[in-house]
Amino acid sequence: MEDKKIIVPKKPDLKGEDAHKTFSIRVKDETVLALDQIAKESNRSRNELINFFLEYCVQNYQVK
Repeated sequence: MEDKKIIVPKKPDLKGEDAHKTFSIRVKDETVLALDQIAKESNRSRNELINFFLEYCVQNYQVK
């Protein structure tokens, strides 16, 4: 797999949309800390980042 970086654009001061499902997942502590740091740097919520990363992965995955 190529070593692609995910670019997280800083969030503008606008409110988003809603048509989402809620579910729980277990995440390692270090992953939560990393997400919190990225959220702070990008002015986004942890939830927004997780959605951003999931959407990217769904569009760019490969099964071997």
